[in-house]
Amino acid sequence: MAYYNNSPTFDTKEHGSHPPYDDVEGYNNPAAEHRRGPTQSDLLKRALSARQVQMIAIGGTIGTGLFLGTGKSLATGGPASMLIAYAIVGAIVFTTMLSLGEMAAFVPVAGSFCTFAGRFVDDAFGFALTWNYWFNDAVSTAADLVALQLLLQYWTETDKFPGYALSLIFWAVLIAANIITVRAYGELEYWLSLLKVITIVVFIIMSIVVNCGGNVDHMYIGGKYWHLPDAPFVGGIGGFASVFVTASFAYGGTESIAITAGETKNPTKNLPRVVKNVFWRILLFYLLSVLLIGLNVPYNYPDLNTKTTQTSPFTIVFQMTGAHAAGSVINAVIMTSVISAGNHALFAGTRLLYTLSVEGHAPKVFGKLNRNQVPWVAVLATSFVAGLCFGSSFIGAGQLWNWLQNIVGVSNQLSWIAIGITSLRFRAALAVQGKTHLLPFKNWTYPVGPWLCVILNSVIILVQGWSCFSPKFDGVSFVSYYIELPIMLLMYVVWKVIKRTKTVGLAEMDLETDTYTAEDKVEDVATGWKGKAKVVLSWLF
Repeated sequence: MAYYNNSPTFDTKEHGSHPPYDDVEGYNNPAAEHRRGPTQSDLLKRALSARQVQMIAIGGTIGTGLFLGTGKSLATGGPASMLIAYAIVGAIVFTTMLSLGEMAAFVPVAGSFCTFAGRFVDDAFGFALTWNYWFNDAVSTAADLVALQLLLQYWTETDKFPGYALSLIFWAVLIAANIITVRAYGELEYWLSLLKVITIVVFIIMSIVVNCGGNVDHMYIGGKYWHLPDAPFVGGIGGFASVFVTASFAYGGTESIAITAGETKNPTKNLPRVVKNVFWRILLFYLLSVLLIGLNVPYNYPDLNTKTTQTSPFTIVFQMTGAHAAGSVINAVIMTSVISAGNHALFAGTRLLYTLSVEGHAPKVFGKLNRNQVPWVAVLATSFVAGLCFGSSFIGAGQLWNWLQNIVGVSNQLSWIAIGITSLRFRAALAVQGKTHLLPFKNWTYPVGPWLCVILNSVIILVQGWSCFSPKFDGVSFVSYYIELPIMLLMYVVWKVIKRTKTVGLAEMDLETDTYTAEDKVEDVATGWKGKAKVVLSWLF
């Protein structure tokens, strides 16, 4: 839990003894000080506009999981397994986001669900989860930089232009974008996310055209690739189970949009909108794209998933149109999308390391802010771990990307389980303290949604590594699937024993610090049919 702190980690040479709190909502309001004075975790500058947050929520985390991961899913599980697994994980993510949105709108701090885990469950639980998710974001950044190397292979062989050189260039670009100011991150992410949204919309249109006969063979494709030998369920139960970790990797980062809560203007109004947009993003961007990929690309397409190469199904579909430059154009666009996803992962990981620092779970140096209130030391530390991407020079970019993808996918699932548990505790405490009515946004799936999130994710984590054991045991893949489980458990136990932490009681749970209640939420009042229509549309968009 974060306590009031005059930010000794802030560079004070040019600002006197106190950091500029003007951007900390509620600080200059005397009537609000008793309820949400400036804690250390609320000192980040609220510079992300509603425009930026909305677009980041829609397209910010769309990256290698969708553009490259679908190729692996199709090759290992087939079109039907891929569609079903992505639908199931999509439903889990939506219920998770409703639970998280409810908490983040009420307590909009930079640590988001990691802070909530320590505050609403147990400090040891929050410690283990935050370190796990920080590592998740750092590895995600590395995976995205490795993906750039795979996409580069579309144009040239690695012996002619080393892939690690491209990763090095954009590694430096991401560090610069995140260390200067949050506005630089927000604006870069806005335009890259917008480009991704446009790309997916164009892909959907072109996929329909290709399937209906607008391809180089002038042939109606329909669902013929679902009737290939072994399709549509390739690899049986093992192939089906293996798709879940890839789907979790693809959806991963959706929950991290709540981490921007600490730097979002009017969080009680903007965060609920962000959560509602998740449903349409899942339906239109993920499920529709996955369906069309399964219809247009055969699961046995060459180089769809090998140890040295990965081919994006998006690039394949555009090649099928017959336009010579189409494949190169979409491959270049996908590269910008991968950069965007890496940018978002580095941002989220940085904020989590900052949170670990200010809550005493990491060295204080990581909480140091620059003049633009950006945790610059945390940026450098997180980007350093992302240097894992350069390991591709020794083990092959395709193989390394698969391993990193498995690690991140499982880490995402553990985070979703934690959000479900935290949500159940949070709502129980609100009921005990009689504060449920203060929620500016309510999760309409409670309590079924959080319970489903916990149970389904737990089952998926246990079965998705089926392919490690059949037809023969694969030790390296086994480690990539399950290494997160003992590590997170060990971190929880060690911190609990050393610090002698206890589960937070429902009656004693802090539901005051940094809160933004329904009373703070400014609603636009409208009457008549226009007002009713606006209410309905607000729930959709």
